[in-house]
Formats: sequence, structure tokens, C-alpha cells
Amino acid sequence: MAVKSESSPKSITIVVPILNEEAALPLYFDTMADEISKIKERSKVDLSFTLLFVNDGSMDASEFIIRNAKKEHYDVQLVNFSRNFGKEKALYAGMTYAQGDAVIPMDVDLQDAPEVIEKLIDRWLDGVQIVNAKRVSRTEDIWWKRVTANLFYKVFNLFSEKPIPENVGDFRLLDRQVVDAFNQIGDQKRFNKEIFSWVGFQTEEVEFDRPQRSKGEGKWSFWKLWNFALDGIFSASTLPLRFWSYIGFLISLVAFVYVLFVIIYTLVIGRDLPGYSSTIVMILGFGGLNLLSLGILGEYIGRIYTEVRNRPSFIVSSTFGMDDNE
Repeated sequence: MAVKSESSPKSITIVVPILNEEAALPLYFDTMADEISKIKERSKVDLSFTLLFVNDGSMDASEFIIRNAKKEHYDVQLVNFSRNFGKEKALYAGMTYAQGDAVIPMDVDLQDAPEVIEKLIDRWLDGVQIVNAKRVSRTEDIWWKRVTANLFYKVFNLFSEKPIPENVGDFRLLDRQVVDAFNQIGDQKRFNKEIFSWVGFQTEEVEFDRPQRSKGEGKWSFWKLWNFALDGIFSASTLPLRFWSYIGFLISLVAFVYVLFVIIYTLVIGRDLPGYSSTIVMILGFGGLNLLSLGILGEYIGRIYTEVRNRPSFIVSSTFGMDDNE
């Protein structure tokens, strides 16, 4: 472990979004208690830890388990949503409520390996403001998820004005200054990975092997991942609109050249009545391109509509552990 010169106490808030995780929570608490004890024992800085859970509309006993953990002397805080708003909004809520000098978002299923937390803190104490936890492999995922994840990173970074690091999820450490900058972003359609990169600041990576999920089931279906990818691409860049403008210009140029060719050919040589098949191909081809372009425009118009309504990103029904009097 790196030698650290800091002497003032440091507080770490670990933000954990949850949705129906009653099976995973007991093991998570036991594992984190052991890991936090080890970190405190080895650290030359006085560190304090808070586990901040954001309950994204769970319908099981997750809230009850977290409240009981508070009674067992864990430093636990809980934010309950009025309904399910999605993981991106839950993570945003956790960032707004987190009060630590550094914030670490992580999943409750222990695939964000707790033993990596110490490495993240070491790099932060050395002065790094964002420390990303990069997965060196995705062997724990099924094949289609690995393929689509790799494809997403390539497509996203092709279109995005600010690329995101590949195979880096939400698991990372963020300095207080970074968290304050992150919370200034008022996007309704949030793609937090892109925002983490967009705000800037000094960034380094710590690599780790991602383990299997501890308990429970993953909440990401193919359809949810597809919509998540679209939200990320369309929220982070207007390049798809510009790209389609180039396509439209190219097609118009080709059509103009073809029209000149037909006119000259007809005047010089003459021409029979055009065939039915070629006409149908042209109509269907250009019709499909028009619908595709309208679909892309619709994605952006829908996001404009969402932004101008300016509804709150989430609604909190209750909190727990935020006040000593509770």
C-alpha cells in the first residue's frame, strides 16, 4: 500500500442503488464489514465509511434488512424512492445525498469487488480525483452480453464528443469536487458514465477481475440494455443527426447526377418506358431512409420534450439514517 502523508480524517460514502435485493444484502453487509475493518486497520489516515442505499422502488424486504443493519451499528443511510425511477436516477440521487470527501458508487451483488476499494482510496489519497475500476475481463457475463457490451463501447465512442473508458462501469471513486461538479448537471435523460467523463479532472484506472454475482438475479434484460444504449448515444452526442445530414447530401448528389444522366441519355439515344421493378426499389429504398431519418429526429425531439418539462429526476418518499434524531 502506498505511503500516505495525509493526517486529517477522511470520510468515504459508498452509494449502492438497489431494486429487490433482499437475497444479496445480508452477504453484502458481512463482506463490506470485513473489508472496511481491514481498510481502517491498514490505513495511516483516519477513515470513516457510510453505506448510502438508494431504494429504487423495491417490493421485497430490502428496506427492512437495511434498517436492521443500522441497528447492528453499521453507519447506514437509506433513501427510498416513491416508485421505480431506474438505476441512473438512483445513482444520481445517491450522489446528491452523499456527504463524504469521496464517493464510491457500487452494486450490491459484489461483482464490484470490495477488495478493490482500498486500491481506489490509495490512489485518491495520492491526489487522483477520479479512480476508475476497470474490468480486465467479462467472463462472468454470458456471450451475448459480452459481444453487445464491446459493440456498445465502440459505437458510443465513435459518436460521442467525450469518449468513455471501455469496460468501466459505475464502480469508481470520485473526489468531493468531482461529485459537486456532477451534481450541477441537470440532464433529465442521464447517462452517468458519460457525465463522469465529461466533467474532466485527473483520472486514473485500477484493474480488477470481476467475480460472479453473489446472490439474486440481474435486473438488466436485453430490451433494457438496448434502451440504455440508445439513451447513452443520443444523450451524449448530436453526431447521429449530423451523420444523417451527410447521408442525405450524398443521396441527393447521386440522385442529381442520375437525373442528368437520364436526361442526356434520353435526348441522345432515346429510352424505353422504365420498368416496374426499378421504380419499386427506388420508392421502397428512399421510403425506408426517410422513416429511419424521422426515427432519429424523433429520438432527439422526445428528449427535448423530456428536458423542457423539467420534472424532478426522482421523488423521495422517505429517508433513514440521515439525522441522528431519527
